[in-house]
Amino acid sequence: MTTLGESASRFMLLLQLASPALPVGGFSYSEGLESAVELGWITDEASAKNWLVDQLHLIQARSEMPLLQATVHAWRSFDQKELHALTAWTLQTRETFEVKLQTEQMGRSLLIWLRNQNIVDDERIDFCNDLPPTWPIVFALCVSAEDISLKDGLMTYAFSWAENMVQAAMKSVPLGQKSGQAILTALTREIPQAVEMALSTSAEKRQSFAPHLAILSALHETQYSRLFRS
Repeated sequence: MTTLGESASRFMLLLQLASPALPVGGFSYSEGLESAVELGWITDEASAKNWLVDQLHLIQARSEMPLLQATVHAWRSFDQKELHALTAWTLQTRETFEVKLQTEQMGRSLLIWLRNQNIVDDERIDFCNDLPPTWPIVFALCVSAEDISLKDGLMTYAFSWAENMVQAAMKSVPLGQKSGQAILTALTREIPQAVEMALSTSAEKRQSFAPHLAILSALHETQYSRLFRS
């Protein structure tokens, strides 16, 4: 039986993981958004909102969060073969150098943070070094405790992504704080639906297909002026 103190501790952990202050460098990536601004595809609050809502439903809900769900199950049973397979899938679906760099760098940084939290056993943490660590795989480990629901873990993951992307939009479009909060509000209203879709997506239907985003990421690698690393 989970005590009130343990429940509060888990809730605070989720808040930490969703916070932009989490020391993993998420603020330094725009995931192709900066290239979309450079090309004139995103020019204002409305186009930034539409872009991010589409990215939430087309990528996060169909690929990233179903991956997170599968990985949480693998961590809970400590299925090492499955964890290796999910890590391979993660790396194979990172189509450009910058996107691969992001998932590896953020994964390593989150693992360093996790080592100092005393919330996961050392055996699982040490096993991450054999994978190698990537952002969704290590994040799944952070929320793999049995008393954290899958839905709460996915909601935390989605909100963390939304916070970082809104900050990227504010800096690159650029937009003011009022517009940033309006976009974040729109995303938070869409997140529950995206999470429900992810929870109902089986491993066979999990997919990563976003050719426009891959092209934007490739273009960003040689973009003349950049604020972000992706």
